[in-house]
Amino acid sequence: MSAPHVWRFVPRAANRFVVVSRSASTSSSTTAARAPSRPAASVKKTVASTTTSRAFPPPTSAASRPIHATTRSAAAARTPATPSDATALPPASETSPLPDATGPALGPAADPNAPPVDWSSSFHGLSTTRFPAEVAEVLMTPIDPQDIEIKPDGILYLPEIKYRRILNTAFGPGGWGLAPRGELAVGEKVVSREFALVVQGRYVAQARGECPYFGGEDGVATAGEGSKSNALMRCCKDLGVASELWDPRFIRQFKQEHCREVWVEHVATKKKRQIWLRKDCPPAYPYALPSGTASRTVR
Repeated sequence: MSAPHVWRFVPRAANRFVVVSRSASTSSSTTAARAPSRPAASVKKTVASTTTSRAFPPPTSAASRPIHATTRSAAAARTPATPSDATALPPASETSPLPDATGPALGPAADPNAPPVDWSSSFHGLSTTRFPAEVAEVLMTPIDPQDIEIKPDGILYLPEIKYRRILNTAFGPGGWGLAPRGELAVGEKVVSREFALVVQGRYVAQARGECPYFGGEDGVATAGEGSKSNALMRCCKDLGVASELWDPRFIRQFKQEHCREVWVEHVATKKKRQIWLRKDCPPAYPYALPSGTASRTVR
């Protein structure tokens, strides 16, 4: 009686089975029973994983990497590579310095290519920086009493040429100027015009000058020049030039020490009046001491 056949199903691939018979040879059945074949998909997966592991190292998770390494790699990715032949920055001594705080104001005076300033309305450079100490010393030097004059009505003044000399000493000829700020206004008895004092390309002060006017075209030009001198005198107050002449105590003391009030006679009309004079000066035209009388001092 023949031995019964035992049937076994061995998986060889997906949805495929191979029937192995016990009646086959001993070596074949033993090998098939001990080393069953794996599915094809599993074999392909194993080969692929082996190839990948040999070509590329396994990825490392973010949790297993140090924080500083992750940050460093991210920064390197964002920062572009520096070329090897890049030039280094120049030292601080070779760079352009900042403008000096005590120097002149920036503008057309410092930069010839800068646009021109319309001084008829501009306030360019006003109070940008102070003048050097040596300039301030010249401007605010006390006035010599020999330079002070007095008008017949008792008003002290400094001749306008003295102001010009002080400005020329402080800034040099050409370092300052008067810019008209409007047209000449001509009235019945006075003309006036507004001027701005500009020093080294900076607006410094502004004032309206005036001068008596007695009619005639020739008189307009002379009066216009007088209004300019008067405006210069008023602008110089902001620079401290001859500031004593606006100090009441100085005025009273100067009159007491250097001036007198006398009776004089008008040469043309023979009218008499009192005027102020310096003690070292006689009356000036059109006034003179009354004829046949000695000088009489009122004060």
